[in-house]
Amino acid sequence: MEGRQDYNLLVIGGGSGGLACAKEAAQLGMKVAVVDYVEPSPRGTRWGLGGTCVNVGCIPKKLIHQAALLGGMIRDAPHYGWDVAQPVLHDWRKMAEAVQNYVKSLNWGHRVQLQDRKVKYFNIKASFVNEHTICGVTKGGKETLLSAEHIVIATGGRPKYPTHIEGALEYGITSDDIFWLKESPGKTLVVGASYVALECAGFLTGLGLDTTVMMRSIPLRGFDQQMSSLVTEYMASQGTRFLKHCTPSRVQKLPDGQLQVTWEDLTSGRENMGTFSTVLWAIGRIPETRSLNLENAGINTSPNSQKILVDAQEVTSVPHIYAIGDVAEGRPELTPTAIMAGKLLARRLCGQSLDVMDYSNVPTTVFTPLEYGCVGLSEEEAMARHGEEHVEVYHAYYKPLEFTVAERDASQCYIKMVCLRKPPQLVLGLHFLGPNAGEVTQGFALGIKCGASYEQVMRTVGIHPTCAEEVAKLRISKRSGLDPTVTGC
Repeated sequence: MEGRQDYNLLVIGGGSGGLACAKEAAQLGMKVAVVDYVEPSPRGTRWGLGGTCVNVGCIPKKLIHQAALLGGMIRDAPHYGWDVAQPVLHDWRKMAEAVQNYVKSLNWGHRVQLQDRKVKYFNIKASFVNEHTICGVTKGGKETLLSAEHIVIATGGRPKYPTHIEGALEYGITSDDIFWLKESPGKTLVVGASYVALECAGFLTGLGLDTTVMMRSIPLRGFDQQMSSLVTEYMASQGTRFLKHCTPSRVQKLPDGQLQVTWEDLTSGRENMGTFSTVLWAIGRIPETRSLNLENAGINTSPNSQKILVDAQEVTSVPHIYAIGDVAEGRPELTPTAIMAGKLLARRLCGQSLDVMDYSNVPTTVFTPLEYGCVGLSEEEAMARHGEEHVEVYHAYYKPLEFTVAERDASQCYIKMVCLRKPPQLVLGLHFLGPNAGEVTQGFALGIKCGASYEQVMRTVGIHPTCAEEVAKLRISKRSGLDPTVTGC
């Protein structure tokens, strides 16, 4: 395969980052191919083009989260004069069919977009032959050799199974399966404390299902821990049960089809058992690098995470091979960052720009029943980086107007802004817990990205009546309890 290459750019992986990179490069004049192949989950679940976000992540998750929120609104409705006949029942099959049909429409849309941009699409499982060539194998076993001047790896990751636990693989499911279930999962045990675990547990509870979360340690590791505690407090108040400091040791299938789970309470050392209809593993993700034969191309990976090592320009240990998105070491596992990184990489490859992706101050939201949006540093990160004496935190509990007439509990609705103490008090991080957190956080993320100070936020006029305006009212210092806008304080 020395000499002429088949393509200017070959993208391995048809998820958010890979598709964005391929389409941008093609639009700028490159000859581009995308190879994508979905290995079925251990339960046999498979899906189409578009990657995790479209098929088994952000999109179906947000839609089912919305279904759960609607259930809460129906319970609020009588307070606003609506005569709603009780009981109001939820039909999982009907919801699942609607969500899955929408996802399939997105799969088709991606195929059409590639065709429109003259990007060649191959539904093949790729592995490296050498640093310019990959071998792709179809579902039927047919092999295809493809070569390219530049190669981008954007294969993402898949959920991790605790294979050391008896019955975990045979009887458990993951986020790869939950959105494609035809029937309700019923009484569910969610194992893990990641955002995936809490989001799934939250919408299952919201849909009226008996749901338990088993946590070994802390919730939402890597996020602000005060906010994380409030997230789980609210979930518990809505009916989600939490088994804290517990680890499962065995899953057995009973004659009636139910799953008997045995676990150890790490605090007491006692063994306990419970019966569930479904066990959902949400204990982390692993990069899709194992079948790529990266060693044939000389691509280096992290010995710990198995993710691909890259520099600031997404370049791997091989100068013409790049990695973007979840498969790259040290990158946030977020769709929008992968998309932007892919587009910027394509522009650099085409000589249109020198801009590189800035991974600082990237906003995100955890779509738990009470949503948690954040951008920038957590309180813990700010103090570790700048020193406790140089950090000021402004905070407030608040009550959304929507919660008042319906008499909802707003005990966990909370906002905090983490700032440098020295004037003008640069904003280091914003954390918002409440309705529509993603919409609120997205707006303030622009200001923080542009270097907003606490003083500037306080001079921002709020939109009334909204939850977002509460951010511009954060007058109370967490450290001193004083209002800095009051003379003499």
